[in-house]
Amino acid sequence: MPLARGAGLVTPLQLSGAYSVFANDAYRINPYLIAEVDDARGAVISRADPLTAAKNVPQTLESRNAYIINSLLHTVATQGTGSGTNALKRNDLQGKTGMTNDVKASWFAGYQKQLVAVAWMGYDQPKTLGSREFDAQLALPIWVQYMTQALRGIPQQDAAGDGQARRHNDRRREMFYADRTPGTGFVASIGLDNKNPMAGDATMMGGGEHGGVCAAATSHHDERRQAGRS
Repeated sequence: MPLARGAGLVTPLQLSGAYSVFANDAYRINPYLIAEVDDARGAVISRADPLTAAKNVPQTLESRNAYIINSLLHTVATQGTGSGTNALKRNDLQGKTGMTNDVKASWFAGYQKQLVAVAWMGYDQPKTLGSREFDAQLALPIWVQYMTQALRGIPQQDAAGDGQARRHNDRRREMFYADRTPGTGFVASIGLDNKNPMAGDATMMGGGEHGGVCAAATSHHDERRQAGRS
């Protein structure tokens, strides 16, 4: 169960592979470290045969799920704890800051549709980086400096919405599946009906028999207010 809340240990390579699922429209590829090995005469001894999204790898989740996650992570990268990415002056970046207990490691995992990069800061033998150090101050600037060069000349590529419907109000942007909008199959709450605790409350919008998912990208103010709990 601790894995669900981020308590497990992963390497930057593993984390980049996980985030690539969202960058690749929900297709899972396998990262590799060595592209090619040649001998002294230039003959190829070994060459990687990388998997390609949408060609020879399975789609691990629905593309509309990936789209919603991309939307949420875009808000983090542009208006939340990762807002330092705005220095790149791009509108196609997603990412998430991270920090382990006692500030023993600092992370920033972020991506654009063509490139995923993970920046990590810590000691080989884990020890605290200092009580005043934060992921946005340590790992994020490294990521920004790298992406400044890596994305030079690459045009912006906005994620396309697959099967999405959007509704707006004055305080926040809410996103719903096209077949799970309020009043049409969307379950706003679960467990409020004492007679049937697994059903949605019929007094709420769209409550009823059909399951649904809602993802809401919070406002700038709400994101910053919650940043300390991430």
